[in-house]
Amino acid sequence: MAVIVSLECSRCHNHISADSPQTVCPLCAGSLYVRYDMEKLKKTAKRDEIAARAAASPASLGMWRYSSVLPDVTPVTLGEGWTPLIHSKRYPGLFIKEEGANPTGTFKARGLGLAVTMAKHYGIQHLAVPSAGNAAGALAAYSAAAGITAHIFMPQDVPLANYLEGIVYGADVTMVDGLISDCARMVGENMKAQKEANTPIEQAWFDISSLKEPFRVEGKKTMGYELVEQLGWTYPDAVFYPTGGGVGLIGMWKAFEEMEQLGWVDLSKNGGRRPKMYALQASGCAPIAKAYAEHKPASEFFQNAATFAAGLRVPKPYADSIILDIVRESGGAALAYPDDQILASILDWAKNEGIFLSPEGAAATAAYDALIASGDLKPTDRVVLFNTGAGLKYTDMTAEAMHLKRPSTLPNSMPVGGIITPQ
Repeated sequence: MAVIVSLECSRCHNHISADSPQTVCPLCAGSLYVRYDMEKLKKTAKRDEIAARAAASPASLGMWRYSSVLPDVTPVTLGEGWTPLIHSKRYPGLFIKEEGANPTGTFKARGLGLAVTMAKHYGIQHLAVPSAGNAAGALAAYSAAAGITAHIFMPQDVPLANYLEGIVYGADVTMVDGLISDCARMVGENMKAQKEANTPIEQAWFDISSLKEPFRVEGKKTMGYELVEQLGWTYPDAVFYPTGGGVGLIGMWKAFEEMEQLGWVDLSKNGGRRPKMYALQASGCAPIAKAYAEHKPASEFFQNAATFAAGLRVPKPYADSIILDIVRESGGAALAYPDDQILASILDWAKNEGIFLSPEGAAATAAYDALIASGDLKPTDRVVLFNTGAGLKYTDMTAEAMHLKRPSTLPNSMPVGGIITPQ
Protein backbone atom coordinates (compact mmCIF):
# COMPACT_ATOMS: atom_id res chain seq x y z
CA MET A 1 0.00 0.00 0.00
CA ALA A 2 1.02 3.62 -0.55
CA VAL A 3 2.13 6.01 2.16
CA ILE A 4 0.36 9.38 1.96
CA VAL A 5 2.84 12.25 1.62
CA SER A 6 0.29 15.07 1.91
CA LEU A 7 -3.14 16.34 0.95
CA GLU A 8 -3.04 18.88 -1.88
CA CYS A 9 -5.65 21.57 -2.47
CA SER A 10 -7.17 21.35 -5.95
CA ARG A 11 -7.46 25.16 -6.11
CA CYS A 12 -4.47 26.81 -4.45
CA HIS A 13 -2.20 23.73 -4.30
CA ASN A 14 -1.56 24.20 -0.60
CA HIS A 15 -0.23 21.00 1.00
CA ILE A 16 -1.37 19.86 4.44
CA SER A 17 -0.71 16.79 6.57
CA ALA A 18 -2.89 13.69 6.43
CA ASP A 19 -1.93 12.65 9.97
CA SER A 20 -5.32 13.81 11.24
CA PRO A 21 -8.72 13.90 9.50
CA GLN A 22 -9.24 16.82 7.12
CA THR A 23 -12.21 18.22 5.24
CA VAL A 24 -11.36 20.98 2.72
CA CYS A 25 -8.41 23.33 2.30
CA PRO A 26 -8.15 25.66 5.32
CA LEU A 27 -6.98 28.49 3.07
CA CYS A 28 -9.52 28.52 0.24
CA ALA A 29 -12.03 25.68 0.96
CA GLY A 30 -10.90 23.79 -2.12
CA SER A 31 -11.28 20.01 -2.36
CA LEU A 32 -8.24 18.03 -1.25
CA TYR A 33 -6.43 15.34 -3.25
CA VAL A 34 -4.41 12.54 -1.68
CA ARG A 35 -0.80 12.64 -2.87
CA TYR A 36 1.81 9.88 -2.72
CA ASP A 37 5.54 9.71 -3.42
CA MET A 38 5.21 8.76 -7.07
CA GLU A 39 8.93 8.25 -7.58
CA LYS A 40 8.89 5.66 -4.81
CA LEU A 41 5.72 4.06 -6.17
CA LYS A 42 7.39 3.63 -9.56
CA LYS A 43 9.71 1.17 -7.83
CA THR A 44 7.16 -0.62 -5.66
CA ALA A 45 3.79 -0.48 -7.49
CA LYS A 46 3.99 -2.96 -10.34
CA ARG A 47 1.16 -3.24 -12.83
CA ASP A 48 1.95 -6.84 -13.71
CA GLU A 49 1.63 -7.97 -10.08
CA ILE A 50 -1.98 -6.82 -9.63
CA ALA A 51 -3.79 -9.85 -11.04
CA ALA A 52 -1.52 -12.34 -9.26
CA ARG A 53 -1.94 -10.54 -5.93
CA ALA A 54 -5.70 -10.51 -6.29
CA ALA A 55 -5.76 -14.22 -7.12
CA ALA A 56 -3.58 -15.06 -4.13
CA SER A 57 -5.39 -13.10 -1.42
CA PRO A 58 -9.07 -12.47 -0.67
CA ALA A 59 -8.02 -9.15 0.87
CA SER A 60 -6.85 -8.03 -2.58
CA LEU A 61 -10.11 -8.74 -4.38
CA GLY A 62 -12.34 -5.99 -5.71
CA MET A 63 -11.01 -2.47 -5.70
CA TRP A 64 -8.32 -3.41 -3.18
CA ARG A 65 -6.47 -5.17 -5.98
CA TYR A 66 -5.05 -1.65 -6.41
CA SER A 67 -3.79 -1.52 -2.83
CA SER A 68 -0.35 -0.45 -4.09
CA VAL A 69 -1.86 2.93 -5.04
CA LEU A 70 -4.28 3.27 -2.13
CA PRO A 71 -3.64 4.41 1.47
CA ASP A 72 -1.73 2.05 3.75
CA VAL A 73 -4.61 1.11 6.07
CA THR A 74 -6.68 -1.93 7.01
CA PRO A 75 -9.68 -1.99 4.64
CA VAL A 76 -13.30 -2.00 5.73
CA THR A 77 -14.55 -3.96 2.74
CA LEU A 78 -17.71 -5.68 1.60
CA GLY A 79 -16.21 -6.82 -1.71
CA GLU A 80 -16.65 -3.57 -3.66
CA GLY A 81 -15.11 -3.06 -7.08
CA TRP A 82 -13.96 -5.18 -10.05
CA THR A 83 -17.38 -4.85 -11.63
CA PRO A 84 -18.24 -6.36 -15.03
CA LEU A 85 -17.37 -4.60 -18.28
CA ILE A 86 -20.17 -5.72 -20.60
CA HIS A 87 -19.75 -5.52 -24.37
CA SER A 88 -22.85 -4.10 -26.06
CA LYS A 89 -24.69 -6.43 -28.43
CA ARG A 90 -25.54 -3.61 -30.84
CA TYR A 91 -22.56 -1.29 -30.82
CA PRO A 92 -19.15 -2.88 -31.48
CA GLY A 93 -17.19 -0.18 -29.66
CA LEU A 94 -19.39 0.23 -26.57
CA PHE A 95 -18.80 -1.29 -23.14
CA ILE A 96 -21.08 -0.89 -20.11
CA LYS A 97 -19.33 -0.70 -16.73
CA GLU A 98 -21.95 -2.33 -14.51
CA GLU A 99 -21.55 -0.61 -11.15
CA GLY A 100 -24.83 -2.08 -9.99
CA ALA A 101 -22.83 -5.22 -9.16
CA ASN A 102 -21.25 -3.43 -6.18
CA PRO A 103 -22.35 -3.97 -2.57
CA THR A 104 -25.43 -1.75 -1.92
CA GLY A 105 -26.02 -1.90 -5.68
CA THR A 106 -24.18 1.25 -6.76
CA PHE A 107 -20.79 2.81 -7.41
CA LYS A 108 -21.11 4.69 -4.11
CA ALA A 109 -19.74 1.58 -2.39
CA ARG A 110 -16.27 2.44 -3.70
CA GLY A 111 -16.02 5.98 -2.37
CA LEU A 112 -17.79 5.37 0.91
CA GLY A 113 -15.92 2.11 1.45
CA LEU A 114 -12.59 3.93 1.39
CA ALA A 115 -13.88 7.00 3.24
CA VAL A 116 -15.25 4.84 6.07
CA THR A 117 -12.00 2.85 6.09
CA MET A 118 -10.08 6.09 6.71
CA ALA A 119 -12.61 7.28 9.30
CA LYS A 120 -12.06 4.08 11.27
CA HIS A 121 -8.29 4.53 10.86
CA TYR A 122 -8.58 8.02 12.37
CA GLY A 123 -10.86 6.86 15.18
CA ILE A 124 -13.90 8.84 14.04
CA GLN A 125 -17.10 7.50 15.60
CA HIS A 126 -19.84 9.56 13.94
CA LEU A 127 -20.18 10.25 10.21
CA ALA A 128 -22.78 12.53 8.63
CA VAL A 129 -23.83 12.84 5.00
CA PRO A 130 -26.42 14.70 2.92
CA SER A 131 -27.37 12.36 0.10
CA ALA A 132 -29.60 12.02 -2.94
CA GLY A 133 -29.99 8.40 -1.82
CA ASN A 134 -27.30 5.94 -2.83
CA ALA A 135 -24.44 7.52 -0.88
CA ALA A 136 -26.63 7.26 2.20
CA GLY A 137 -27.18 3.55 1.66
CA ALA A 138 -23.48 2.94 1.15
CA LEU A 139 -22.50 5.00 4.19
CA ALA A 140 -25.01 3.10 6.31
CA ALA A 141 -23.64 -0.27 5.17
CA TYR A 142 -19.95 0.50 5.59
CA SER A 143 -20.50 2.31 8.89
CA ALA A 144 -22.30 -0.78 10.19
CA ALA A 145 -19.35 -2.92 9.06
CA ALA A 146 -16.91 -0.54 10.77
CA GLY A 147 -18.86 -0.06 14.01
CA ILE A 148 -19.38 3.65 13.30
CA THR A 149 -22.64 5.60 13.69
CA ALA A 150 -24.00 7.05 10.43
CA HIS A 151 -26.19 10.18 10.40
CA ILE A 152 -28.06 10.40 7.11
CA PHE A 153 -30.10 13.26 5.63
CA MET A 154 -32.06 12.46 2.45
CA PRO A 155 -34.88 14.08 0.46
CA GLN A 156 -38.14 12.43 1.44
CA ASP A 157 -38.85 11.37 -2.15
CA VAL A 158 -35.72 9.28 -2.71
CA PRO A 159 -36.27 5.71 -3.94
CA LEU A 160 -37.75 3.54 -1.20
CA ALA A 161 -34.68 1.26 -1.35
CA ASN A 162 -32.48 4.08 -0.08
CA TYR A 163 -34.68 4.76 2.94
CA LEU A 164 -34.94 1.04 3.66
CA GLU A 165 -31.16 0.63 3.51
CA GLY A 166 -30.60 3.31 6.13
CA ILE A 167 -33.12 1.76 8.50
CA VAL A 168 -31.97 -1.83 8.00
CA TYR A 169 -28.30 -0.95 8.55
CA GLY A 170 -29.18 0.86 11.77
CA ALA A 171 -28.31 4.41 10.69
CA ASP A 172 -29.77 7.60 12.14
CA VAL A 173 -32.02 8.62 9.22
CA THR A 174 -33.63 12.04 8.72
CA MET A 175 -35.95 12.52 5.74
CA VAL A 176 -36.07 16.11 4.50
CA ASP A 177 -38.79 17.97 2.62
CA GLY A 178 -36.40 19.41 0.05
CA LEU A 179 -33.33 18.69 -2.06
CA ILE A 180 -29.82 17.47 -1.27
CA SER A 181 -28.82 21.12 -0.86
CA ASP A 182 -31.33 21.40 1.98
CA CYS A 183 -29.93 18.21 3.49
CA ALA A 184 -26.41 19.66 3.32
CA ARG A 185 -27.59 22.80 5.09
CA MET A 186 -29.09 20.71 7.90
CA VAL A 187 -25.89 18.72 8.32
CA GLY A 188 -23.98 22.00 8.54
CA GLU A 189 -26.39 23.42 11.11
CA ASN A 190 -26.09 20.32 13.28
CA MET A 191 -22.31 20.42 13.16
CA LYS A 192 -22.25 24.15 13.97
CA ALA A 193 -24.50 23.54 16.97
CA GLN A 194 -22.20 20.73 18.16
CA LYS A 195 -19.19 23.00 17.89
CA GLU A 196 -20.90 25.79 19.85
CA ALA A 197 -21.91 23.28 22.50
CA ASN A 198 -18.32 21.98 22.77
CA THR A 199 -19.47 18.46 21.93
CA PRO A 200 -16.80 15.90 22.94
CA ILE A 201 -14.73 14.79 19.95
CA GLU A 202 -15.86 11.19 20.31
CA GLN A 203 -19.49 12.32 19.83
CA ALA A 204 -18.91 15.02 17.20
CA TRP A 205 -20.01 14.43 13.62
CA PHE A 206 -17.56 14.36 10.72
CA ASP A 207 -18.99 15.57 7.38
CA ILE A 208 -18.29 13.00 4.68
CA SER A 209 -20.01 14.89 1.84
CA SER A 210 -18.84 14.67 -1.77
CA LEU A 211 -15.51 16.47 -2.28
CA LYS A 212 -15.59 17.83 1.28
CA GLU A 213 -13.18 15.10 2.41
CA PRO A 214 -10.37 13.58 0.33
CA PHE A 215 -10.99 9.84 0.39
CA ARG A 216 -14.21 9.32 -1.53
CA VAL A 217 -12.24 10.43 -4.61
CA GLU A 218 -9.61 7.79 -3.79
CA GLY A 219 -12.23 5.05 -3.74
CA LYS A 220 -13.86 6.26 -6.94
CA LYS A 221 -10.54 6.53 -8.77
CA THR A 222 -10.42 2.73 -8.82
CA MET A 223 -13.05 2.85 -11.57
CA GLY A 224 -10.38 4.45 -13.77
CA TYR A 225 -7.80 1.80 -12.92
CA GLU A 226 -10.32 -0.96 -13.54
CA LEU A 227 -11.62 0.14 -16.91
CA VAL A 228 -8.07 0.60 -18.19
CA GLU A 229 -6.96 -2.82 -16.88
CA GLN A 230 -10.07 -4.48 -18.32
CA LEU A 231 -9.26 -2.92 -21.71
CA GLY A 232 -5.74 -4.33 -21.70
CA TRP A 233 -4.10 -1.28 -20.09
CA THR A 234 -5.22 1.09 -22.82
CA TYR A 235 -7.59 4.06 -22.72
CA PRO A 236 -10.96 4.05 -24.43
CA ASP A 237 -11.78 6.88 -26.80
CA ALA A 238 -14.39 8.25 -24.41
CA VAL A 239 -15.95 7.74 -20.98
CA PHE A 240 -19.65 8.50 -20.44
CA TYR A 241 -20.36 9.27 -16.80
CA PRO A 242 -23.70 10.22 -15.18
CA THR A 243 -22.83 13.30 -13.14
CA GLY A 244 -24.47 14.48 -9.93
CA GLY A 245 -21.67 15.40 -7.53
CA GLY A 246 -19.05 14.25 -10.04
CA VAL A 247 -16.74 12.44 -7.60
CA GLY A 248 -16.25 9.49 -9.94
CA LEU A 249 -15.37 11.61 -12.95
CA ILE A 250 -12.81 13.51 -10.88
CA GLY A 251 -11.48 10.28 -9.39
CA MET A 252 -11.00 8.66 -12.79
CA TRP A 253 -9.11 11.70 -14.08
CA LYS A 254 -6.82 11.42 -11.05
CA ALA A 255 -6.34 7.71 -11.79
CA PHE A 256 -5.32 8.50 -15.38
CA GLU A 257 -2.75 11.01 -14.10
CA GLU A 258 -1.32 8.46 -11.66
CA MET A 259 -1.15 5.65 -14.21
CA GLU A 260 0.73 7.88 -16.62
CA GLN A 261 3.21 8.86 -13.91
CA LEU A 262 3.73 5.19 -13.03
CA GLY A 263 4.16 4.16 -16.64
CA TRP A 264 1.14 1.85 -16.49
CA VAL A 265 -0.40 3.39 -19.62
CA ASP A 266 1.38 3.96 -22.92
CA LEU A 267 -0.08 7.18 -24.31
CA SER A 268 1.43 6.45 -27.70
CA LYS A 269 -1.23 3.75 -28.08
CA ASN A 270 -3.97 6.33 -27.54
CA GLY A 271 -2.85 9.09 -29.84
CA GLY A 272 -1.10 10.80 -26.94
CA ARG A 273 -4.28 11.72 -25.13
CA ARG A 274 -6.65 10.62 -22.40
CA PRO A 275 -10.28 9.66 -23.03
CA LYS A 276 -12.83 12.34 -23.79
CA MET A 277 -14.92 12.71 -20.64
CA TYR A 278 -18.68 13.19 -21.03
CA ALA A 279 -20.70 14.40 -18.02
CA LEU A 280 -24.34 13.41 -18.44
CA GLN A 281 -27.29 14.93 -16.60
CA ALA A 282 -31.08 15.13 -16.67
CA SER A 283 -32.67 18.25 -18.15
CA GLY A 284 -34.63 18.74 -14.94
CA CYS A 285 -31.39 19.26 -13.01
CA ALA A 286 -28.51 20.16 -15.30
CA PRO A 287 -26.21 22.73 -13.66
CA ILE A 288 -23.05 21.30 -15.25
CA ALA A 289 -24.53 20.96 -18.73
CA LYS A 290 -25.93 24.49 -18.53
CA ALA A 291 -22.59 25.97 -17.43
CA TYR A 292 -20.79 24.01 -20.15
CA ALA A 293 -23.17 25.28 -22.86
CA GLU A 294 -22.78 28.85 -21.59
CA HIS A 295 -18.96 28.59 -21.46
CA LYS A 296 -18.91 29.41 -17.75
CA PRO A 297 -16.13 28.27 -15.37
CA ALA A 298 -18.60 27.17 -12.66
CA SER A 299 -22.27 26.35 -12.38
CA GLU A 300 -25.12 28.31 -10.87
CA PHE A 301 -27.65 26.82 -8.46
CA PHE A 302 -30.21 25.01 -10.62
CA GLN A 303 -33.66 26.24 -9.63
CA ASN A 304 -36.67 23.94 -9.23
CA ALA A 305 -34.61 20.77 -9.76
CA ALA A 306 -36.84 17.82 -10.66
CA THR A 307 -36.02 14.44 -12.24
CA PHE A 308 -36.72 10.81 -11.47
CA ALA A 309 -32.97 10.20 -11.83
CA ALA A 310 -32.56 10.89 -8.12
CA GLY A 311 -28.77 10.68 -8.12
CA LEU A 312 -28.55 13.50 -10.67
CA ARG A 313 -30.70 15.84 -8.62
CA VAL A 314 -27.75 17.88 -7.31
CA PRO A 315 -28.51 21.57 -7.99
CA LYS A 316 -24.97 22.84 -7.31
CA PRO A 317 -22.08 20.34 -7.14
CA TYR A 318 -19.35 21.42 -4.74
CA ALA A 319 -16.60 20.67 -7.28
CA ASP A 320 -18.41 22.00 -10.35
CA SER A 321 -15.39 23.94 -11.60
CA ILE A 322 -13.20 20.82 -11.45
CA ILE A 323 -15.78 18.82 -13.41
CA LEU A 324 -16.03 21.50 -16.09
CA ASP A 325 -12.25 21.81 -16.35
CA ILE A 326 -11.90 18.05 -16.89
CA VAL A 327 -14.66 17.89 -19.49
CA ARG A 328 -13.16 20.77 -21.47
CA GLU A 329 -9.54 19.66 -21.15
CA SER A 330 -10.44 16.18 -22.37
CA GLY A 331 -12.39 17.41 -25.38
CA GLY A 332 -15.61 15.87 -24.10
CA ALA A 333 -18.93 17.55 -23.29
CA ALA A 334 -21.59 18.01 -20.63
CA LEU A 335 -25.05 17.12 -21.92
CA ALA A 336 -28.56 16.74 -20.50
CA TYR A 337 -31.65 14.88 -21.65
CA PRO A 338 -35.31 14.93 -20.48
CA ASP A 339 -36.84 12.27 -18.28
CA ASP A 340 -38.99 10.83 -21.07
CA GLN A 341 -35.88 10.20 -23.16
CA ILE A 342 -34.13 8.67 -20.16
CA LEU A 343 -37.10 6.36 -19.51
CA ALA A 344 -37.21 5.35 -23.17
CA SER A 345 -33.53 4.44 -22.94
CA ILE A 346 -34.15 2.28 -19.85
CA LEU A 347 -36.81 0.32 -21.73
CA ASP A 348 -34.76 0.06 -24.91
CA TRP A 349 -31.64 -1.24 -23.16
CA ALA A 350 -33.59 -3.68 -21.02
CA LYS A 351 -35.38 -5.16 -24.03
CA ASN A 352 -32.44 -5.21 -26.44
CA GLU A 353 -29.40 -5.70 -24.20
CA GLY A 354 -30.76 -7.41 -21.07
CA ILE A 355 -29.47 -4.60 -18.86
CA PHE A 356 -31.81 -2.87 -16.41
CA LEU A 357 -30.22 0.56 -16.16
CA SER A 358 -30.63 2.98 -13.33
CA PRO A 359 -32.17 6.31 -14.44
CA GLU A 360 -28.73 7.88 -14.02
CA GLY A 361 -27.13 5.22 -16.22
CA ALA A 362 -29.89 5.76 -18.79
CA ALA A 363 -29.00 9.46 -18.93
CA ALA A 364 -25.66 8.26 -20.30
CA THR A 365 -27.15 5.77 -22.77
CA ALA A 366 -29.61 8.43 -23.96
CA ALA A 367 -26.63 10.69 -24.64
CA TYR A 368 -24.74 7.91 -26.40
CA ASP A 369 -27.70 7.07 -28.62
CA ALA A 370 -28.17 10.75 -29.48
CA LEU A 371 -24.52 11.22 -30.43
CA ILE A 372 -24.56 8.06 -32.53
CA ALA A 373 -27.68 9.32 -34.33
CA SER A 374 -26.11 12.74 -34.95
CA GLY A 375 -22.86 11.25 -36.23
CA ASP A 376 -20.76 12.84 -33.49
CA LEU A 377 -19.83 9.30 -32.44
CA LYS A 378 -19.33 6.20 -34.57
CA PRO A 379 -20.50 2.76 -33.38
CA THR A 380 -16.87 1.62 -33.63
CA ASP A 381 -15.55 4.34 -31.29
CA ARG A 382 -14.39 2.61 -28.12
CA VAL A 383 -16.55 4.01 -25.33
CA VAL A 384 -16.97 2.97 -21.69
CA LEU A 385 -20.36 3.98 -20.34
CA PHE A 386 -21.12 3.78 -16.63
CA ASN A 387 -24.35 2.36 -15.30
CA THR A 388 -23.84 3.74 -11.82
CA GLY A 389 -26.49 1.67 -10.07
CA ALA A 390 -28.72 -1.38 -10.35
CA GLY A 391 -32.04 -0.59 -11.97
CA LEU A 392 -33.84 -2.68 -9.35
CA LYS A 393 -32.96 -0.10 -6.69
CA TYR A 394 -35.32 2.28 -8.53
CA THR A 395 -38.29 -0.04 -8.90
CA ASP A 396 -40.76 2.43 -7.44
CA MET A 397 -39.38 5.43 -9.34
CA THR A 398 -39.22 3.66 -12.70
CA ALA A 399 -42.66 2.10 -12.27
CA GLU A 400 -44.12 5.53 -11.47
CA ALA A 401 -42.44 7.05 -14.54
CA MET A 402 -44.00 4.22 -16.61
CA HIS A 403 -47.40 4.76 -14.94
CA LEU A 404 -47.19 1.11 -14.00
CA LYS A 405 -49.06 -0.31 -11.01
CA ARG A 406 -49.23 -3.81 -9.57
CA PRO A 407 -52.34 -5.43 -11.12
CA SER A 408 -54.99 -6.40 -8.58
CA THR A 409 -56.24 -9.27 -10.77
CA LEU A 410 -54.08 -11.15 -13.24
CA PRO A 411 -55.59 -12.05 -16.61
CA ASN A 412 -56.53 -15.73 -16.96
CA SER A 413 -55.60 -16.29 -13.32
CA MET A 414 -56.82 -18.98 -10.94
CA PRO A 415 -56.85 -19.16 -7.13
CA VAL A 416 -53.74 -20.41 -5.38
CA GLY A 417 -53.28 -24.08 -6.20
CA GLY A 418 -55.01 -23.78 -9.55
CA ILE A 419 -53.50 -23.92 -13.00
CA ILE A 420 -53.20 -21.00 -15.41
CA THR A 421 -53.94 -22.11 -18.95
CA PRO A 422 -52.42 -19.93 -21.68
CA GLN A 423 -55.01 -18.63 -24.08
